[in-house]
Amino acid sequence: MKLTKKLYFLPSKVINSINLFIHRVKKGKKITINGRIRIYGKGELIIQDGVRINSCYRMNPIGGNTFSSIYIKRNALVEIGEKTGLSNCALYAAQSIKIGRRVKLGGSVKIYDTDFHSIDWKERIDEKDFVAKTAPVTIGDDVFIGANSIILKGVSIGDRSVIGAGSVVTTSIPSDEIWAGVPAKFIRSLDFGEKE
Repeated sequence: MKLTKKLYFLPSKVINSINLFIHRVKKGKKITINGRIRIYGKGELIIQDGVRINSCYRMNPIGGNTFSSIYIKRNALVEIGEKTGLSNCALYAAQSIKIGRRVKLGGSVKIYDTDFHSIDWKERIDEKDFVAKTAPVTIGDDVFIGANSIILKGVSIGDRSVIGAGSVVTTSIPSDEIWAGVPAKFIRSLDFGEKE
C-alpha cells in the first residue's frame, strides 16, 4: 500500500500535525482544527493563538460543505490573527493575505490576492509569458465576512466592518461599515459608541 493511502486512514489530528510540520507553519497556542486542512505551496503561513479552523461539513452545517485550503506561492505570506475563525474557506496568496484578530469568515468564504488569469484571451492562450496581477489583501480586526463571499486582490477591509453573505468584494472598505452585493456596495455605517 502506498504511503499516501496509509496516511489517509490516520486521524485528522495526526494528518494536520504532519501538514503543519511539513509546511513549517509558525503557529501559536490553542489552535483548533476540525477536519483536515489542506495546505499547499512554499510560502509562509503564520497562525496566531486561539485560531479555529473548520474543515469539514459536520462542523459547519449552515453551508460550506467542502474543506479549508490555504495555497501560498513561494515568497508569499498568509497570516491569520489571534482568535480568528474560518469555516471551510479557501485562501490563495501569490503575494500576501493578512487577516486580523477575532475575524469571522463564514462558510465557503474565498480570499484571492491574484487574478489567476489575464482578461486578454491572447495571453490566456499563451500563458508561458503571462504573469497574473497580484495585490495584497488585508482584513482588519473584528471583521465578519458572511458565507460564500469572495474577497479579491488589493482589497483592504477596515476594523469591525461586516460583509453580507454572497458578496463579491472588489474595492477597499473603511472601518465600521456594512457592505453587501455583487459587486459589494455600501449599505450603512455601524455605530458602536466608544471604541477600544
